[in-house]
Amino acid sequence: MRAAQTWDFHMADAEPLKLPLDATWRARTSKFADFAGYDMPIQFEGLIAEHNWTREHAGLFDVSHMGPCFFALPKGHGLEGDAAHKKVASLIERLVPADIQGLKPGQVRYTMLLNADGGVLDDLMIARPAETGAAGDLYIVVNAGCKHQDWKLIGERTQGEANLVRADDRCLLALQGPTAAQVAETVVAPELAEMGFMTVRRVETQRFGRLTVTRSGYTGEDGYEILVRAEHAKDLAEALLAHSEVKPVGLGARDSLRLEAGLCLYGHDLDPTTSPIEADLAWTIQKRRREAADFPGAKRILREYDLGAPRTRVGIRPNDRAPARDGVEVMKDGKKIGIITSGGFSPILNGPISMGYVQSDFAAPGTGVELMVRGQARAATVVAMPFVPHRYHRPKKA
Repeated sequence: MRAAQTWDFHMADAEPLKLPLDATWRARTSKFADFAGYDMPIQFEGLIAEHNWTREHAGLFDVSHMGPCFFALPKGHGLEGDAAHKKVASLIERLVPADIQGLKPGQVRYTMLLNADGGVLDDLMIARPAETGAAGDLYIVVNAGCKHQDWKLIGERTQGEANLVRADDRCLLALQGPTAAQVAETVVAPELAEMGFMTVRRVETQRFGRLTVTRSGYTGEDGYEILVRAEHAKDLAEALLAHSEVKPVGLGARDSLRLEAGLCLYGHDLDPTTSPIEADLAWTIQKRRREAADFPGAKRILREYDLGAPRTRVGIRPNDRAPARDGVEVMKDGKKIGIITSGGFSPILNGPISMGYVQSDFAAPGTGVELMVRGQARAATVVAMPFVPHRYHRPKKA
């Protein structure tokens, strides 16, 4: 919606969808690829240069292929404030294990759509708007490759009780990096600097129209995701790029950044067979939902929460320079104990990094394993994640 990703560079007969800012990016790069059905800019200056720029300054990513939408009670529902929020939140809680009713105004929460067996159908962000006039609304962003099936599922499970309005005809820009707040405050709106990590705000601007902004992202850095109407998108993007701290960054570096941050990529690190507990995401299931046990797959998930899952998502560092990518088997004493689900090169650590699943008995950091890279066993070590520390902005409490 997120380190080696296999890009399908499109052939002449392919017709992927184009981003609202397609012409803006084509003026800066010719390196495009088909990703989740969209023609996406993959690189501008080069993956390592863009990756490092984002870690040191601010990178601008076009993530308009994602699935932003608004989920709201029907007009005339007659509820106000917390009552309206709890009603709309209770509807989406039929599908996710997070405590959405417990969201405070302006708070964002990461969660997952689950199937009946407790497997992950997608991971997503759900936000409760801060504005009193938005009671009964939720702002949701799902992954690009899953958005149509996600929206269908949500619609089927809440038919007639709430409305889902797609917003993927708009532009979603991610501004990420240690100077992102400085840029956002100067270029977009001063109040953005006041936001904390995982919060949302609707901002009225004279130049860019009405924006929906979350202080979030998928790089491990501080930053924002800004939803802007298509007619204002070019003006906003050009204004951000005119700032000396900002450069455009492609989807390639976004993937290497999220891997360094130890964040999951749906379809690789998460899938319908994988539970949140196996994925080391138990923290996404708050106490109220665990006690109620009223989410899909609760029996399996709560059993694994209490007793442990048979396998666990871990970080793995090869001991040499050979990268271990998706599909590489993880071995211990000649026996297969797991598999790599994401892997690539870390520009910050100047070496290969991977994440994957291993039998839980071998998940402790420091455990030595072997990776079967091109038929050869190579030594590696299980390590704690994230590989590179997160630098999210969390305001100090008074």
